[in-house]
Amino acid sequence: MPNSTEDPEPREQRLGPVVRRRNQMQPGTADQRLLESVGPSDFVHQDPWRVMRIQSEFVEGFGALAEVGPGVSVFGSARTRPGTPEYESARAIGRALSEAGYAVITGGGPGAMEAANRGASEAAGGVSVGLGIELPFEQGLNKYVDLGVNFRYFFVRKTCFVKYSQGFVVLPGGMGTFDELFEAVTLVQTQKVTRFPIVLFGTSYWEGLLAWLRDTVAAEGKVSPGDLDLLHLTDDVDEAVAHVTK
Repeated sequence: MPNSTEDPEPREQRLGPVVRRRNQMQPGTADQRLLESVGPSDFVHQDPWRVMRIQSEFVEGFGALAEVGPGVSVFGSARTRPGTPEYESARAIGRALSEAGYAVITGGGPGAMEAANRGASEAAGGVSVGLGIELPFEQGLNKYVDLGVNFRYFFVRKTCFVKYSQGFVVLPGGMGTFDELFEAVTLVQTQKVTRFPIVLFGTSYWEGLLAWLRDTVAAEGKVSPGDLDLLHLTDDVDEAVAHVTK
């Protein structure tokens, strides 16, 4: 009978290619350690080396994705359950994008991301890409990712999403999905990227947000009315794919 004091499954922390276990684990994540510097000594002794690590992460990401070809990023909740209409819609979108000749790029996790990667992998010759991120709770890349890159830093990962995508399809999601959506809209609005279509998939989920943007944000002059035209709302898979790939 095993000793009850033993840990049957040692806790594990993945930092890029490095694996740490038990007493070797570092608190938090690389992003957290970067943004919560404790004083001048932290900058003098650690931050210059972090710059090198950040640079290497850009190099690794760019090198892995440079040959992928035209792609579309699909975002959505990691909590979307298999078999639900949302999951099947993401799967259909992934398949349709692949059949249209585009690589499908997701965050590489479960839920809607897994569904889109799954659809891409089911299409003949489909390219299924996952850009993972180091989190306090280990997530890992889903099994439908053909080409995966694990990042330490959110800002490096988000740069790769935009750099290697021709557009975004955004399914219902939470804080991470909102972050990716509004960063993309901001980049288009400020003309940091051009000709970058953004599709919101799921009318019942997104129409409340669009109504608030129109009736409150735009009505108070915080954005221009035309800024809302940057977002295309639909429930139709074919329409979503046609808009983002036109």
